[in-house]
Amino acid sequence: MASIFQRVKGFFQTYPRSIGFGLEHLGFLTLKHPRIMGVAVLAFTALCLAQVPRASVDGDILRVYQNSGQYYTAYKDLADTFGTFENDIYLLVTSPKTTDPTVLEKMRNLALDLEINDYAVGTMSPFTLRKPGPDNSTVPAVPEGMTSPAQVSAALTDLHNNDPMMRNLILGDLSGVVMIMFPDPAKTAGKGQQAMIQSLRDLVAEYNGPDLHVELTGPPIWTADMLGAAVKDQFTFTVYGFGLGALIALFSLRSFWGAILVSAAPFMAVMWVVGVVMLLFGSFSFLTNIVTILVLVIAFAESMFFCFNWFAYWRDGLDPIKAVDATVKVEAPAFALTGLTTCVSFASLAFTPGQGILEFAIAGTIASALNYVCLVTFMPLLMKTAVRLGFKLPRAPGIALTGPMSLSWMLVRKYARVMAVLAIFVTGLLLVPYFTIQPRFSFQDFVAKDSHALDAAQSIDQGVGGVAPLYVQVPLPQGTPELGDASFETIKKVHDIVEKHLGAGKVISAASFTHYSDAGFTRKQIFDAVGPFLKRRFITDDGKQALVTGFMPTIIESNDLRKLVDDIQADLDTAKIPAEIGGFRLMTTFATTNIVQGLQQDFAASIFVDLALIGIAFRSFRVAVAASIPNLFPVLGTEAYLWLSGSGLQLTTVIALTIAFGIAVDDTTHFLSHYLHERREHGMNHRDAIKHTMDRIGGAIIATTLILCSGTAIVMFSALPQVALFGQLFVITLLLAVLGDVFILPALLYAGGRFFHPLGGVKQHVHH
Repeated sequence: MASIFQRVKGFFQTYPRSIGFGLEHLGFLTLKHPRIMGVAVLAFTALCLAQVPRASVDGDILRVYQNSGQYYTAYKDLADTFGTFENDIYLLVTSPKTTDPTVLEKMRNLALDLEINDYAVGTMSPFTLRKPGPDNSTVPAVPEGMTSPAQVSAALTDLHNNDPMMRNLILGDLSGVVMIMFPDPAKTAGKGQQAMIQSLRDLVAEYNGPDLHVELTGPPIWTADMLGAAVKDQFTFTVYGFGLGALIALFSLRSFWGAILVSAAPFMAVMWVVGVVMLLFGSFSFLTNIVTILVLVIAFAESMFFCFNWFAYWRDGLDPIKAVDATVKVEAPAFALTGLTTCVSFASLAFTPGQGILEFAIAGTIASALNYVCLVTFMPLLMKTAVRLGFKLPRAPGIALTGPMSLSWMLVRKYARVMAVLAIFVTGLLLVPYFTIQPRFSFQDFVAKDSHALDAAQSIDQGVGGVAPLYVQVPLPQGTPELGDASFETIKKVHDIVEKHLGAGKVISAASFTHYSDAGFTRKQIFDAVGPFLKRRFITDDGKQALVTGFMPTIIESNDLRKLVDDIQADLDTAKIPAEIGGFRLMTTFATTNIVQGLQQDFAASIFVDLALIGIAFRSFRVAVAASIPNLFPVLGTEAYLWLSGSGLQLTTVIALTIAFGIAVDDTTHFLSHYLHERREHGMNHRDAIKHTMDRIGGAIIATTLILCSGTAIVMFSALPQVALFGQLFVITLLLAVLGDVFILPALLYAGGRFFHPLGGVKQHVHH
């Protein structure tokens, strides 16, 4: 047993090996067979470029939640059984002269045009609804042929006060009405929804004027606004991110052609990622759309590291072509390890259910891998080509990049122990917010900031039913299409329970039409007046299930929604009615909570695996310890910010922290790789190795952080609040990470000299 232990210990401490797990051989293959690799790079680039023209963003938010668990399954079952109001288009039609008979007839004409729209399978408005008439007939709910404002006012007031459906369609002050169009799912599939919305906007434009104002709203309109913002984001992020990266490269290298060299690999990596995502998924989603800017900034950072090291070898006196070879041989293992840690961060997300999360995890993992492949194949070939075309060595980095490291070294020499103890204490203290922060979901965070549709929805909330339904699916005791008395009483009990919590006039169901039944009309007459399409929104054709629909405010916080659902469920349980509460808003809130909790666990797992990977790669537990504090500090610090600000954990919050951690580890890995290379291969003592590493790559760490922060800072200006939050948290994490790498890591190494002394005995394998 002792012999086995000694062998394992020796393997970890003295076995010569690469830190890149052998992945660096791809770069060595490029050096050995440049022409073959060049052809392969060109062929793959051509394949990806062929996909770029068809790049698009899918606006279906359900794609994020698909296959996410019980809440998605329940919502899908609800939608398949009854249809829902989530795909409906709402028109808020207002006028300063609604009671003017001429204006009222304009509204009636709009309702008629809406009804005959090619994309409509049905509509609901004060002008399309009918009410029971004499001799089993039906008559228009809003009488035709009215000639005076007084007649119109009396008719609309009577309908609003006495007809529960009209109460949800006519504003109480008679300043307007609501019209609802039910789209045809077959015609709105794929790009059909965009065409439908455009046709409705054209229709609205015909009626908008001094006497009439029409606004479109509802989930499809919100989604269209989100889609437009996402497409704009994709273009803006890529163009501005690339431009900023190139400018910072120019500032850092003080060479125009050097900046071009640094920028070439990110451009190529983005083209590869766009092509592969389109080949795999057919389109981007709201989440995978972020991957392009992430790979862009990561590629810029790694490309900058590559060039900094190439120039350093060149300045040391190596021939520029041989300096490229030396850079690949020494740095490719470190690049492989950083690529692996980023892949782990992305891949860890795949353990949380949900189609959108899975696609993001796959796209991010592939993007990280492609970025590494691009770096060690395309980059060396480009550099050697540049040298042959006359590229000259740029000037050494200026004080702007080297200054922070000089300050750090001065502080480390004087206060290393104090800095190290303080860093460990603060990081430990930051675990408190990590374990106490709670998930949060708010639907408005998914809607574009400049969306007028959300304002229109809130106007509907204030006046009539609302566009954020809560559904209660009720099994009926009799199960007959005629809706017997016992079934009706069950529906009425549920209706009253929901109305108790949402308010009078905010619920519709088969029990809504009591004023007609009180007037002597049969249920069959009432349902005939409603029509078969709307009847299916209240009761299934076989009479076995009913639907009670309550309209919540469009803007409702997740905690308030959970309490509302719990209160309704408690009353249903007391009444011993086995009804099921559901809806899109419930599904997104409760499913998001589950997803966020799963992502938080994935986040913890990715931290552990990434740090373990570093320890295994360097064959030293001590290295993993050195890497832990400077990388836990930034992510825990960002979670503390969320905790203090009351923002809570949201979907993109945990994703941002997970991916930011994977990227933040990169600088630490490069620092430790250089430090250990100097100790193990060049025999430097502990403190000299720290100083040499800070001098050698300090400028690259500052430059790459500037690129990463400026690139992802663009995301903060997204019109989508969730995406903007992603960018904000990413930047905060990276800024804290640079403090960790520039100040905390050197202090920990310097203060722990005795602890880290044995690292000099572990040999690293470097390809020669």
